[in-house]
Amino acid sequence: MPTGKVRFYDDEKGFGFITSDDGQDVFLHSSALPEGASVRKGSRVDFGVADGRRGPSALSVRVLDAPPSIVKAKRKSADDMAVIVEDLVKLLDDMGGDLRRGRYPSNSQARKIATVLRKVADDIDV
Repeated sequence: MPTGKVRFYDDEKGFGFITSDDGQDVFLHSSALPEGASVRKGSRVDFGVADGRRGPSALSVRVLDAPPSIVKAKRKSADDMAVIVEDLVKLLDDMGGDLRRGRYPSNSQARKIATVLRKVADDIDV
């Protein structure tokens, strides 16, 4: 998949342009973005390309990284994160007790714990 940076995007109009890493301008319509995703000038994305009526158009856009102002605006509040981290500590403490008794978590439980750890890490790391 090609990658590039958003050169321009207007939320109200629902379209913009991506400059691909090879220098090509690609039309970006809001329907190509994942639900709930937003982009601004400078957001790194990867995308599929299709020939549109007026040139190349982006398909299946995935936001790789957003400018810091977007990331910080979507951050959970410190109070919310404190509750999440406290719950995570309890979860890990329970798992630690089981491990001390020689029992590993089940596959489904291990996947859930790994998913939660990744999500919390993503929320903390800006």
